[in-house]
Amino acid sequence: MPFPEDEQIEPASGAFAWWRGLPLYVRILAAVALGVVTGLLLGDGAASLAIPAKLVLRVLGALAPPLILFAIVQAVINAPVSGRQSLRLTTLLAVNTIVAIVIGLAVANVLRPGEWVRMTPPVTNAKAAASAADPLTQFLDSVPRSIAGPFTDDGKVIGVILLAIAFGLSLRKLRNYPIRTVEDLVHVGLSSLVTILEAVVEVVPLAVFGVVASIVGAKGLSDFLALGGFVGAVIAALLLQGVYYLVRVRLGSWVRPAALLRGVRDALTMAFSTASSTATMPVTYRCLRDNVGLREQSASLGALVGANFNNDGTALYEAMSALFVAQMLGINLTFSQQLMVVLTSIVASVGAAGIPEAGLVTMTLVFKSVGLPTEYIALLLTVDWFLDRCRTAINVMGDVTVSSLLDGKTPEKPVSPTLQNV
Repeated sequence: MPFPEDEQIEPASGAFAWWRGLPLYVRILAAVALGVVTGLLLGDGAASLAIPAKLVLRVLGALAPPLILFAIVQAVINAPVSGRQSLRLTTLLAVNTIVAIVIGLAVANVLRPGEWVRMTPPVTNAKAAASAADPLTQFLDSVPRSIAGPFTDDGKVIGVILLAIAFGLSLRKLRNYPIRTVEDLVHVGLSSLVTILEAVVEVVPLAVFGVVASIVGAKGLSDFLALGGFVGAVIAALLLQGVYYLVRVRLGSWVRPAALLRGVRDALTMAFSTASSTATMPVTYRCLRDNVGLREQSASLGALVGANFNNDGTALYEAMSALFVAQMLGINLTFSQQLMVVLTSIVASVGAAGIPEAGLVTMTLVFKSVGLPTEYIALLLTVDWFLDRCRTAINVMGDVTVSSLLDGKTPEKPVSPTLQNV
């Protein structure tokens, strides 16, 4: 249901409008370059520039639980499935996600990219205590760690004020939105949180600039060498997941893998270019129907319904990120802790497809589940823009795989020779 546009905001002009008009990944790349130069010039003096990254991560951590709650509730409410087909769809989605996470953990445990460059864990010492009087630090401490935090016994008044302002601004365009059903209420709740998140995402380039400048200033470029290994490991794991999808299609569907890749290449290209499986849904559905020739129900269940639950690439990435950071810090995650990473990644990835920068939002939950310091997520911001596109393409590949498997081993119509080729 469209929102009434109550506020007519004049578009920004000048340099700020030009900057906002650039794609997010371009702004992040520019922030990385400026951060490296600034860090080399300022040295240890760039340490205070990491504050924006800490603020962004604090807000992401606060938004993650309610965002996932509303996203899953909305996805479950709107899922038009029932009976045996619903059970089969759920089983396929669960199996694919579990396989993705197992592949990610296996690759991370075998390659161990986090050990290529070892980092020291964060230390709380007298220097950190001395900074408590810093106004910026005091303001950061006032930002709620969770939505409900300011309403507890030890909550701070300024936290309530910050929440009130954030929700007040995000709800301005929804103030006349009619709430007639529970679905409407959930929709308004999710929309208000996403509006706040979109504002936070606009600050991500500033956070990237700050964290790069502070790390380069303190340690040079050594810490970023490990990121190259991490990117390579994630891409290798995503490719293995892609191979798994094609094998599943070959064994469980009438569609042939090569023909499927040809038929959905437009959807995969759009997924990589937009980094949004939600925006790709109509293209995915059209490709499956017109190019591949799947039945309407199979295409709609996999491409439209499955896209709200099927985030295999995101779950794989989050699991690998947790192990990567643990390896960098010399923290050995036990089997039970890695199992906790698996369970948290599954829960966090469900229903997160429609959330901007979903991987960054849900990653805070995965890190907290095994006690990893969330501040190291800021280091991953420098490469997340690229890996987000790669894992989104795998998410869409998972959707088309589920659609093909739901279609069975018998096509609806006679198959052309092109679609019969392996």
